[in-house]
Amino acid sequence: MLRLILRDLRLVLRQGSDATAALMFFVLCVVLFPFGVGPEPNVLTRIAPGVLLIAALLAALLSMERLFQGDFEDGSLELLLLSPLPAEGVAIAKVAAHWLVTGVPLMIVAPLLALLLRMPVDQLGLLVGTLALATPLLSLIGAVGAALTLGARRSGVLLPLLVLPLYIPVLIFAAAGLDAGLSGLSPRPHLLLLGGMLCGALVLAPLAIAAALRAAHE
Repeated sequence: MLRLILRDLRLVLRQGSDATAALMFFVLCVVLFPFGVGPEPNVLTRIAPGVLLIAALLAALLSMERLFQGDFEDGSLELLLLSPLPAEGVAIAKVAAHWLVTGVPLMIVAPLLALLLRMPVDQLGLLVGTLALATPLLSLIGAVGAALTLGARRSGVLLPLLVLPLYIPVLIFAAAGLDAGLSGLSPRPHLLLLGGMLCGALVLAPLAIAAALRAAHE
């Protein structure tokens, strides 16, 4: 599993297009909002949690279509499924590599963009913590959709239609936690719910991904 993660990381670093595109999309999407709603500090602070989370969600989805597609097209996926590593292990490795090249850079850049949206400095830690729970959850849910649409025609259209409704609970609880922090309330209940969803996804998503990969292989 570790070798598979390192292999995917090397491929991404060698090509770099998907990871760079996702990061640039995240940055540009957030930067455009102050031009659209105006420079009023109170307005920017109020919308900052929603803007950052929606931009992160869309950026993660942008590179999701290619998660299994390249290996499916060149036959590597078939070899991986025939290897001693269980299909669930393949799924976890692919999701982990995707999160490392998309979720982690978003977490690093997000505090800088939050300052652009006038988010208080003392809330930046909460922002990073919320993204640390939300981004792997987005990768796990998105990977299920990517596996289900693997080999389908117009998978780029089907994937958002399948995945975006499942992203809504993540967006709701993550935004509610950040709003609570900005309002002086405790974000703990919302973060606990996000953590519970992440734990559930860590157990169930690899099983669903593995079943979808086997179906696509057959």
